[in-house]
Amino acid sequence: MRVTVDATSLLLRSAGVKSYTYHWLHALRQQAGPDRIRAFPFIRKTGELDHDRSMLPAWATYPRLAALFGANLTRAMLLDMCIAGSDIFHASNQIHYAPRGCLLTATVHDMTCWKMPELHTPANVEADRRFAGRILKRAHGLIAVSESARQDAIEELDIPEERIVAIHSGVSDAYFQVSVTDVLELKEIAGLRKPYVLFVGTIEPRKNLDRLLDAWLSLPASLREEHELVIAGPTGWARETEKRLESGLTGVRRLGYVAEEALPALTAGALAFVYPSLYEGFGFPVAQAMAAGVPVLTSNISALPEITGDAAELVDPFSIAEIRCSLERLLTSPSKREEMAARGKERARNYRWSRCAARSLQFFGQVLGNELR
Repeated sequence: MRVTVDATSLLLRSAGVKSYTYHWLHALRQQAGPDRIRAFPFIRKTGELDHDRSMLPAWATYPRLAALFGANLTRAMLLDMCIAGSDIFHASNQIHYAPRGCLLTATVHDMTCWKMPELHTPANVEADRRFAGRILKRAHGLIAVSESARQDAIEELDIPEERIVAIHSGVSDAYFQVSVTDVLELKEIAGLRKPYVLFVGTIEPRKNLDRLLDAWLSLPASLREEHELVIAGPTGWARETEKRLESGLTGVRRLGYVAEEALPALTAGALAFVYPSLYEGFGFPVAQAMAAGVPVLTSNISALPEITGDAAELVDPFSIAEIRCSLERLLTSPSKREEMAARGKERARNYRWSRCAARSLQFFGQVLGNELR
């Protein structure tokens, strides 16, 4: 069995899909062998996923060639040329083209553009719907990153239940292995002097930051003076939220984009992790915080209850009062934080890339054996 995976998302600056693709590919190759799992197109060298297992040679690392090979038409032409010898092509939402001569699979990360289109740009909604029509509905098999995402895809796209399976994503080992030294160094570099509550995510409407900020600002002044709310993540398309963050809110620190290698220490150093998202297909930041041994406050909707189980403080993300009460409870109860941190760490052990890869290889075998149709 030979599988070619679209790795175009590795060209993105930062995104959950990029992290998924990188760690999933690495785990697949560890278990199946690099000759059975190939990446297309591999534009830039990225850690252990090198050009020796790429469809493209090393000269494709040059930025101008990267831009050329990033174009949809060029990628489609290359895909048909390079797919020879593959049994399965696993598509991402970066390519809206199904190659000829092999079976087609894909991963469903979330259905937020169907469930909450008003929270996205029209361009994003259109791109996701185009990907669904050209890839998801034509695929011989689909992986959903949670049972919640699976059910949403079945409902919104009218996909036969037997054709889509739920396989939970993993969490990088780095989150399980953060040292005290790493945390102290990160705090010194970032100037984090007070205990802090952490949010990690792109500044976009779906992440529900405005309600989080309202909840934070309604806390007793003494708590806000003793603690900081740290917002880490790149700028998105929530302009009014960005303006609020730039206005100098009491006890709120905006870090902006944080490199992926620094996130485990930043996460592990937090007193608590808060993530009141309005929709998630999996919720990487929540699983990562649990793995780092940090108590989590998150939403009681979409995939988040599935991922956290009883290991998180769950709230109605539309209720500022609920978010505030849960925040206050976490900040004022060390025993509650300790209990939740222990539960979260144990829960996060279910989300290992080795397990995800093993189940994915089983899925590919089922697709080849015509077992999902």
